[in-house]
Amino acid sequence: MAHIEETPTMTTAQQPLHSGFGAASTAEDVIKGIDLTGKVAIVTGGYSGIGLETSRILRAAGAEVVVPARDPERARAALKETDGVAVEPMDLIDPASVDALAERFLASGRPLHILVNSAGIMATPPTRDARGYEAQFATNHLGHFRLVARLWPALVAAHGARVVSVSSRGIRFSPVVFEDLHFEHRAYDPFLAYGQSKTANALFAVELDRRGRAEGVRAFAVHPGQIIDTGLAKHLSEEALRAAGVLDEEGRPVRDPARQQKTVPQGAATGVWCATSPRLDGLGGVYCENCDISPVVTAGNEAEWRARPGLPGVLPYAVDPEAAARLWEVSERLTA
Repeated sequence: MAHIEETPTMTTAQQPLHSGFGAASTAEDVIKGIDLTGKVAIVTGGYSGIGLETSRILRAAGAEVVVPARDPERARAALKETDGVAVEPMDLIDPASVDALAERFLASGRPLHILVNSAGIMATPPTRDARGYEAQFATNHLGHFRLVARLWPALVAAHGARVVSVSSRGIRFSPVVFEDLHFEHRAYDPFLAYGQSKTANALFAVELDRRGRAEGVRAFAVHPGQIIDTGLAKHLSEEALRAAGVLDEEGRPVRDPARQQKTVPQGAATGVWCATSPRLDGLGGVYCENCDISPVVTAGNEAEWRARPGLPGVLPYAVDPEAAARLWEVSERLTA
């Protein structure tokens, strides 16, 4: 393992590849010419928003697609136009439910080539799971951490798997606050909690890739863009969304890919690109947006990056290998 990590061709710096795609590219654009026949994919949240589009596109390219769902009936209804997608019950916030899904999948004997961790919640009122953990961290990060750990034998068996974690520019709201992950010692703020969970998604990709690359498992984190009509913003008022510039005066979604305000097909593109693009062969552990690897935000341009939502970039704390290793150890303890 140590020798492999020292091989410079095995990973890449956090810098753009100039992929040929951009902010307005769609999932259909990035998968053109890619045949996924014989591949197996799991897409959490694969029945709404960008997850639904991801499931549809992977299936159309020939992959066998499994969608774990907290509400299987709703998922089947949403996927009725997409033949051949299997829906399985799973609730990310319930460890026994995650374990049961993984056990069923492993019992089928199939390898797992693509895992897209797309499910998530945003800016919820203060909520805790049965263990007392803050719900956004528990759902968005710990649920997916547990799922990957349980599915590990199937990922290794693929001999070239990719795990894509849907993060967000929400990383700007907060690093992972290791001293108070569950808001026991500070006032709860829905956006701080969301930001922490999205930073955790990005850090998870960094450490997962480091641990998995020797066995052919590569990991990526993605910022899909701001897609307002996915249901993710259901806890926010229309006034708040208008103030944020994502709804116009008539309450309609604002579309401007250059400012990261995207349609669902555009929002699904970066995750599909990370899951399938041959340009990323031999690479991993990076944060991506607009169908490319993001540059790192420097101290000198952070103020401009925060002020200009269209400017690509990832904050250093969201790709810090030491924080990623620490988060992994903490997550192992929390998921026991």
